[in-house]
Amino acid sequence: MTELELRVPVAAPAGTTWAAMTDWARQGEWMLGTSVRVTGGDGRGVGSTLAAFTGAGPLGFTDTMRITEWEPPARCVVLHTGKVVRGTGEFLVNAVTDRTSEFVWVERLDLPLGFVGQLGWPLVRPAFTWGVRRSLAQFAAFAEAYGR
Repeated sequence: MTELELRVPVAAPAGTTWAAMTDWARQGEWMLGTSVRVTGGDGRGVGSTLAAFTGAGPLGFTDTMRITEWEPPARCVVLHTGKVVRGTGEFLVNAVTDRTSEFVWVERLDLPLGFVGQLGWPLVRPAFTWGVRRSLAQFAAFAEAYGR
């Protein structure tokens, strides 16, 4: 298992940041190369399921998830249940002031392909990290404009 934790400051209150982060249908506006849809439940509580397609055109994969913890406006944990992505994702919103917050994205992943995946991760990690950092920068802008 490998862990990645990244943070971004957001010039928006925690409640707004939470609302923007859990607007699953609009995640494609800030998450690099990804579109998300709710596949079960309402996407607002434990047991709801999500499907995130990452890729371009027919090339890519679907990451299926189930919400396992739901603590608005601060924390959402998902269990990745797909064939490619397995493990947990945790999304945290920390209030910094009444007008600013911090968004934290944590992934604890079981690498695919066994030993080959473990060997390949050091090569893939920089690109994966770059993509998440870029997505978080876009998220900050998205959250700051959310609901205006």
